[in-house]
Amino acid sequence: MNTLGFQKMDGSAVEIKKSDITNSLSGEIIAPDTDNYNEARSLWNGMINSYPSLIVRVKDEQDVIKSVNFARNHGLLLAVKSGGHNIAGKALVDGGLVIDFHFMKAVKVNGRQKTVKVGPGATLADVDKATQEHGLVVPTGINSTTGIAGLTLGGGFGWTTRKFGLTIDCLRSAKLIIATGELLEVNANQHADLFWAICGGGGNFGIVTEFEFNLHQAGPEVFAGMVVHPFSDMKNVLQKYQVAIDNAPQELSCWVVMRKAPPLPFLPEQWHGKEVLVLAMCYIGNTDEGHKVTQELRQIGQPIADVVGPMPFVDWQSAFDPLLTEGARNYWKSLDLAQINAKTATEIENAIHTLPSDECEIFIAHVGGAMTKIAPHETPWLNRDAHFTMNVHTRWQSPEDDETCLNWARKLHTKLTPQSMGSIYVNFIPQGDENSVGEAYGSNYARLKSIKQQFDPSNLFRINQNIAP
Repeated sequence: MNTLGFQKMDGSAVEIKKSDITNSLSGEIIAPDTDNYNEARSLWNGMINSYPSLIVRVKDEQDVIKSVNFARNHGLLLAVKSGGHNIAGKALVDGGLVIDFHFMKAVKVNGRQKTVKVGPGATLADVDKATQEHGLVVPTGINSTTGIAGLTLGGGFGWTTRKFGLTIDCLRSAKLIIATGELLEVNANQHADLFWAICGGGGNFGIVTEFEFNLHQAGPEVFAGMVVHPFSDMKNVLQKYQVAIDNAPQELSCWVVMRKAPPLPFLPEQWHGKEVLVLAMCYIGNTDEGHKVTQELRQIGQPIADVVGPMPFVDWQSAFDPLLTEGARNYWKSLDLAQINAKTATEIENAIHTLPSDECEIFIAHVGGAMTKIAPHETPWLNRDAHFTMNVHTRWQSPEDDETCLNWARKLHTKLTPQSMGSIYVNFIPQGDENSVGEAYGSNYARLKSIKQQFDPSNLFRINQNIAP
């Protein structure tokens, strides 16, 4: 294949000699006729089936700069693939050029300074493995195969957010390649507007080739695990859960998962496939103290199983991976709630009784603590109040079930929207809901648009949750 057909940003098509770009790059070049093309274009969400014209697995910053310049000079559609976990599939683009960070995964910890430099291709597992060797963490998400880049650029929250803040709250600096192909070091003092924008504003402003984070002391052991309840006791458990979590220290996080029970070894067999409510909790600190602090949550109701205890932090970070493996069809609808009131509980109850597949679930994350100490205007992340983020996670295997599963999620989201706070987590916006981007940023949206206009007026970086200039 000597020439490649590309889709341009203006909607037209163009044929370009493959050698025009490939001869100058040191990374791996993957075209549609390359043996591993289908593997390279695979994403976590099996619903996304995109066919890029060229995938460049870059080896270094120079490869990135050359790829950006090539895309800009030819007016090509450009996407960036780090972990490939984005629910909307923004890591790929049909007919375009994809910069893939498959090889740029380095994680370099400075234990003395409590900082870490991370390549954009690293996963959360890569970061946790390296930092936990020093008993340190950066707050990240809950699925260890997620890419650090997409998580960070959208904000990032997880089990240590109440104790240490969002992922962006720990970001010290970044190396950023902007639309002109220039490499900038951005932080609170250098190119401060750009640094502010990438702390939650997504991939709209450039391509990050290195993140530097502050680290915090935690692990290598935490007090964590799950308490599983029959779903029939859902309303009682949710009511008491809210009281307990409102009074909990910020070292403790507890989230709720409602679904049909998978065949987990600690669950009695008669509960496999039955509707359950799970309280998943993690205490960051002394395990004896964790045992005391979790008692109020663990004494709620009559649980089916209680498997909470000391465990390595890296094990807890990957505990939900088996339920979130790559390749299934996934669709999310999410919203933020100040509280889980009786009406919300009733709507959730009705939804769980009509689950469209055994893999669908509703999870409710509680965030607050250290996250609330930063004002809403200090980063693009808008909702700094303590709150619950509910994600209606629809997951299934067959395309024949698409309509049923999507409709189930959308129906529940519509019913709960009047009770929501009006904010949304940008990383949870699914394909087709791009008009929700303004909702995610609220009063910060105008500043983001202004910075976008300054640094990317042609909207080269548009394959994302896009902030148009």
